[in-house]
Amino acid sequence: MSPLMKLAAITLDCPDPPALAAFYQQATGFEPHPKSDPDFAGLNRADGLFIGFQRVDGYRAPRWPDQTVPQQLHLCFDVEDLDAAEARLLELGAAKPDHQPHDPTRARVLTDPAGHPFCICRV
Repeated sequence: MSPLMKLAAITLDCPDPPALAAFYQQATGFEPHPKSDPDFAGLNRADGLFIGFQRVDGYRAPRWPDQTVPQQLHLCFDVEDLDAAEARLLELGAAKPDHQPHDPTRARVLTDPAGHPFCICRV
């Protein structure tokens, strides 16, 4: 059976997206995404993997390993058929929140069984 999803992006919440992107760019050698701004910055890897950094007002850094403030990130997956992928993921235990910030023909937000949000995006 072929994989249902391919990991396409990882996005981290933070107080200063350009600064965090600069750190990871230096650490990884990924190329800066051309459409970065003060509220969202990103890095591209040659094989297409994207790491995003989004500004969050009142950001609280994770407390590792204490879970007083848990880790903050969400995953994005490319899929060929949004409807089929969504149906299968719901069968597997995902949920679909009422709030959908994207064009539903291009991307949808789901939550995993533990409540972590992730996006499925049409290739």
